[in-house]
Amino acid sequence: MPTLNSPENAEKVPLLQNSTDRQDRDEVTGEEEEGGDQSLAQRVWVESKKLWHILGPSIFSRVVSYTMLVITQAFAGHLGDLDLAAIALTNNLIIGLDFGLLLGMASALETLCGQAFGAKKYYMLGVYMQRSWIVLFLCCILLLPLYLFASPFLKLLGQPHDIAELSGVVTLVVIPLHFSFAFQFPLHRFLQSQLKTAAIAWVSLGALVVHVLMSWLLVYGLQLGVVGIAMTLNISWWVLVLGMFGYIVCGGCPLTWTGFSIEAFSGLWEFVRLSAASGLMLSLESWYYKFLILMTGNMEDAKIAVDALSICMTMNSWELMIPLAFFAATGVRVANELGAGNGKAAKFATEVSVMTSVVIGLVFWPLIMFSDDKLALIFTTSKPVLEEVNRLSVLLAFTILLNSVQPVLSGVAIGSGWQSYVAYINLGCYYLVGVPLGFLMGWGFHQGVMGIWAGMIFGGTAVQTLILAIIVWRCDWDKEAQKARIHVNKWADPK
Repeated sequence: MPTLNSPENAEKVPLLQNSTDRQDRDEVTGEEEEGGDQSLAQRVWVESKKLWHILGPSIFSRVVSYTMLVITQAFAGHLGDLDLAAIALTNNLIIGLDFGLLLGMASALETLCGQAFGAKKYYMLGVYMQRSWIVLFLCCILLLPLYLFASPFLKLLGQPHDIAELSGVVTLVVIPLHFSFAFQFPLHRFLQSQLKTAAIAWVSLGALVVHVLMSWLLVYGLQLGVVGIAMTLNISWWVLVLGMFGYIVCGGCPLTWTGFSIEAFSGLWEFVRLSAASGLMLSLESWYYKFLILMTGNMEDAKIAVDALSICMTMNSWELMIPLAFFAATGVRVANELGAGNGKAAKFATEVSVMTSVVIGLVFWPLIMFSDDKLALIFTTSKPVLEEVNRLSVLLAFTILLNSVQPVLSGVAIGSGWQSYVAYINLGCYYLVGVPLGFLMGWGFHQGVMGIWAGMIFGGTAVQTLILAIIVWRCDWDKEAQKARIHVNKWADPK
């Protein structure tokens, strides 16, 4: 006899518990009439409300989460240039490589949970999240040597000896942070796919308060220096994990979380394949600018160059939390509409999201162009570093402008399940065009870090954005909706 915690009963569970939940469900899955007699302005307004219902809390939670890393780097910068370089190298290279891969693998849930929620297969969301925990935890074990042998790894890549040694110490301390990714990323996407973004925002705010207090206590109170700075990341990120999990198990998601299920161990191979494709797609993007840090570390006067570029990359990544929120929100909107069989609604959601993100990018472009050296005072008071940051401001502004479009298009790819296809595009644009062009301009034409960065922007990111735009423009959305419904049924019954 089927129980509540079974797929047979999933369709029989009351769709929603109250009118508020029903309104959220209708808004997400497009059950309200799309278009009709509404004008274009009215349709844009309705879609914008749906988008911002996801986007607002998502922007807040992502900015807050990344602010933890900014605070960590700021504390290190005021300890000294070596401490800043070590923390920056750890954050941008070791943690960055790990973060990009695991975040990408977890993004498979944006496709699966988003489409399942749109198709009202609520029970499967909890099963998908548990499968993701298993896959990502095993991946964390495989990636552990990256943390254990970070120092010789960085030296092998040509990084300065003193920076590599101190970075090696930091990476050993943040191993608990590494394992938190395996649980935090799936939890975030599980909640996000069903419009529980306000819960994510509140938990993120609590973690930020804990992070600030612990940073002050461990660095200035207990005088633990750079080790204390690293320890704060462990604490605050596990607060995120426990906070979100506590919300779920205490009744925050009664339809989608019905307890641990043995089904989480079925269909794992297919789940690994989709997670690997998602991980490859997004990690190729995430790792791309890590090569910029890596190549800069092999230049003359590397400490100043790495410090300045790391500050620029931190400011870029800080602002990138807004486009990444668009990436997530667009993925959810597209996945929900495709899962519900609404191809035209998915297309319109894409158009509104791209338009909104570009407007925000145009606002940040001049802001970064003319104030980045002032923002850099958050991280350092070193005059040589500040001068180098000011020199790089033009390239930082162009990077931010491109980032207002590219992540949104990647979100469409995630929501539509195109991960494998886009991974090949990223590989070709970034690593067969962008990196060689950056190397050529940096060393061949003797343009230094500015040449490397410019080559990677215009040779890789711009080309990739153009190709994704063409693919999205030519997409047959009705066909994608049909495919999504087939995939939802397939994943709901992996046997």
